[in-house]
Amino acid sequence: MDALTALLNAPRAHGAFLLRVTMTAPWAVRVEDEAPLSVVAVTAGTACYAPDGAPPVRLAAGDLLLVARPDPYLFADGGADPATRTPQAVIHPGGRCATPGGGHLELPAHQGVRTWGNAAEGRDVLLVGTYPRVSEVGARLLRALPPALVVRAAEHRTRLIDVLADEIRGEGIGQASLLDRLLDGLTVSAIRHWAASPASPAAPASPGPPGWLRAAGTDPVVGAALDLVHEEPAQPWTVASLARRVGMSRAGFARRFTAAVGEPPMTYLTSWRLAVAADRLREDDAPVFRVAAEVGYASPFTFSTAFKRHHGVSPLAYRRQGAAARDGAADAPGGAPDVAEEGPVTS
Repeated sequence: MDALTALLNAPRAHGAFLLRVTMTAPWAVRVEDEAPLSVVAVTAGTACYAPDGAPPVRLAAGDLLLVARPDPYLFADGGADPATRTPQAVIHPGGRCATPGGGHLELPAHQGVRTWGNAAEGRDVLLVGTYPRVSEVGARLLRALPPALVVRAAEHRTRLIDVLADEIRGEGIGQASLLDRLLDGLTVSAIRHWAASPASPAAPASPGPPGWLRAAGTDPVVGAALDLVHEEPAQPWTVASLARRVGMSRAGFARRFTAAVGEPPMTYLTSWRLAVAADRLREDDAPVFRVAAEVGYASPFTFSTAFKRHHGVSPLAYRRQGAAARDGAADAPGGAPDVAEEGPVTS
């Protein structure tokens, strides 16, 4: 399992919020949904992404945008300065939609299955998908991404955009799962393009992919070691045992890995194990000693100490926090009209 595959297996869409947005200018929508990852594909017309405190980004048909932060932003038509646009709607957590003042939205929003906007046949058409949550392993990947990753159609035009555009209005059996996987495909396509193009203008303010991601694709020795760590975190790995598996001396391997990845092998191994453990703790009620063993710790005490040092709380406290967050989301009070009631998919 290569480094990108291991990490991309984590931010998989499950119950993703998917919507086809069709608008006629002038229009603007403020997004305050706190989603950790959003994917936007422009299929017709233009649009402008304007994050708070950062320059706006113009998008044209075929462009793909990944927003890898939960910070608020404005989406508007591409024909005006977004600073001059007053949003007609505000999207809140859970897909709740309201006027800027929090009132009932008068916009004729529902335009068909998973379709929303101010015009049934708007000039500007966007496909919008949001991941409501990502795992700790997935968060490692998101932290490596620039806040806004743009893949221009001229650089990389994926056919998945067209497939998603066709399927998003469907209502067949298994449609929600199909749409989730198509959203995953768009996400993977954008990140893979970015990872292979560190000097691309897609993310001019970004230093490019992190060392572990670059090494996975460019250094066969370090890439093989990363595969071993990702596939078998329970193994009692040492620098020497990893070096033997990839056919190098201990000292030579340690130098090469550190130079390529930016941290020593055991540091990377520890952070990977603790990310996997964090996800495992929130999957079910497996005892801490079992989770510890699954990520290579023979002693639950040693595991708990390392976990608290890395995550700031004990394993049990981390599990309780996850349960409380899920319960809070499930019990969130209603309020403004919900975009989810207007047709987007929920799995």
